[in-house]
Amino acid sequence: MNLLLLRPGKLQQQLHYRILETVKTCHPPLGLLSIGAVLEQNGHNVKVIDFYADNDPINHIKNSIASADIVGISVYSDEYESAIDICRIIKEVDKNLPLIIGGPHCILSEKGSLDSFPYADISVAGEGENVILEIVKYLEGMKKLSEIQGIFYREKNYVKSGKPIQVIQNLDELPFPARHLVDKYDYGVYSFGYKMRQKVTSIITSRGCPFKCKFCARYSNSIKNWSFRIRSAENVVREIQEIGEKYRSLWIVDDNFLADKKRAHRICDMLIDSGIDIDLYIEGVRVDSAEELLYKKMKKAGVKLLGYGIESMNQDILDFYNKKITIQQIKDSLQLASKMGFLTYGSFIFGAPTETKEHIERTIRIACTLPLDFANFEPLCYRRGSQLWYEAVEDKKISSDIDYFFADSQKGFGNFTSDELFEFKKKAMNRFYLRFNFILRHIYKAFLRRDFNLIFNGSKFFFLLKNIGE
Repeated sequence: MNLLLLRPGKLQQQLHYRILETVKTCHPPLGLLSIGAVLEQNGHNVKVIDFYADNDPINHIKNSIASADIVGISVYSDEYESAIDICRIIKEVDKNLPLIIGGPHCILSEKGSLDSFPYADISVAGEGENVILEIVKYLEGMKKLSEIQGIFYREKNYVKSGKPIQVIQNLDELPFPARHLVDKYDYGVYSFGYKMRQKVTSIITSRGCPFKCKFCARYSNSIKNWSFRIRSAENVVREIQEIGEKYRSLWIVDDNFLADKKRAHRICDMLIDSGIDIDLYIEGVRVDSAEELLYKKMKKAGVKLLGYGIESMNQDILDFYNKKITIQQIKDSLQLASKMGFLTYGSFIFGAPTETKEHIERTIRIACTLPLDFANFEPLCYRRGSQLWYEAVEDKKISSDIDYFFADSQKGFGNFTSDELFEFKKKAMNRFYLRFNFILRHIYKAFLRRDFNLIFNGSKFFFLLKNIGE
């Protein structure tokens, strides 16, 4: 069969979103590429269209529908309106074409995902690699939908469910993602202006996270037996070696790559021994995982950037979020990363229920003193699947039909309206990036590394910052 797999993008046009709108173009759609690999392994033909990277995705979809037997769409909750429009367009071209939706929105919304997607025929509410093969068998007349694990489907005017979700326990059994399906796209420019060595791709070496931050949408809250699972060091290194034959830069996009430090040591040792020449960018690192020996190994293995979820520079706010880290750990970890010569990225959140203007000012002020190369500040978002979202539903502050919303004092959440929180974001971004010492430090680093891409591309980011709020 011929399958067309789509990753939709946001249609959001508000300026406060636009500043980081391109961040996901650094990351190929790994979920779709993993499903694509399974399908190709079983003799099917696959095409992927990525709205975040494609110059004319709607026309490419329309041109591809004629040869497709099935269309699959990966949906995030903050993209579902765009995804609904795409589903409508597909059905207008061919109303009989089977249309499957999956991804985080469908996992967290379960049956509700089909209720909000009137054009979709089947929703996958769990990991898709094994399920997609069963759906193909159904379309070939070899399987009943009621026998397939982890799906919802339409039958007449009702939404029905298949068998319970089956969690994939042994991740090493999965084939490596079919990255050739997105060869036509460029994933090499980071939102903040940093340009990586071409070509660029990404990898995920674990699924889930052993920690329970209150703001994080966790699949374990909706999927029975969902747990933190890791791939073996040997399996990870084998994929990186395969990647290194074609790509020069690699994003590691785990929620928490250093959760198992013994495995991280093993991966670094094997990469060092292999002598592979590839730049590694680790997106998810906790500050309490900082360890000098491990950081030295990561540096030697080719790691260039560490991304930290810092969230706040106030201990009471960190405790509210259940981060289980301290202010001192944040400072120590970033100092060690700076000492090792890593680029560092920190993410911060504004809008906890007890957070005051003084809290926010403190976070901005201290963030500007930390040895961070990049930072992002965002209003707190209550997302379906997070502890904060469940508590809001339980307290009857919101309807369970709402997938996500920003903290807003007018709705009884926190001390600020969402507009005020976005104003804090703008203020924080300007104060962080438009510092003379910050700009001078990056110019110095550019000469030190003999890499001026950050200055050239960062100038575009600079002018975008200047235009915020005008």
